[in-house]
Amino acid sequence: MNFNIRGENIQVTDALRDYVEKKVGRLDRYFDTSDNIEVNVTMHVLRGEGTIEVTMPMTGVIIRAEETDADMYAAIDFVVEKLERQIRKHKTKLGRKLRLVANSRVWVPDAEAAATLAEEEDVDIDIVRTKRFNLKPMDAEEAVMQMDMLGHNFFVFQNSETNDVNVVYRRHDGKYGLIEPK
Repeated sequence: MNFNIRGENIQVTDALRDYVEKKVGRLDRYFDTSDNIEVNVTMHVLRGEGTIEVTMPMTGVIIRAEETDADMYAAIDFVVEKLERQIRKHKTKLGRKLRLVANSRVWVPDAEAAATLAEEEDVDIDIVRTKRFNLKPMDAEEAVMQMDMLGHNFFVFQNSETNDVNVVYRRHDGKYGLIEPK
């Protein structure tokens, strides 16, 4: 694994760097070849709480987790647990669909990982509700107001300027984000 670790409002000490590499490095057991995997880690402190974001871009999927805690080492532990759950879930989904390894950047479980995956085989994703609605052309600001009035965390709308379908969402920091198609 190739680590890119950076800090915002925090000095990334050698101890923190070693701890991240040790903890995240344990995830290499889920990969056939761990040499080619880029791991982007961003640590930052805001209002006395440390946040760690880990992103692992892979072929066909991006594994990403974020965790905040007063103790940065605890946040690292929690984010590794999230990443491991995502990897196992994705591997289970791939195993169901493919039942074979597509390329070297797809997981090949060892005996321990295979046992863990077998436990999660009966996890099904059930879509329990489908909503259909007409998209009203509006700008992003109006979409944010609509989202706030509905009390939702996201809102799908047709952008009046581009006629594309866009999504506005509320971020963890209380600000808003906009998702646009390329």
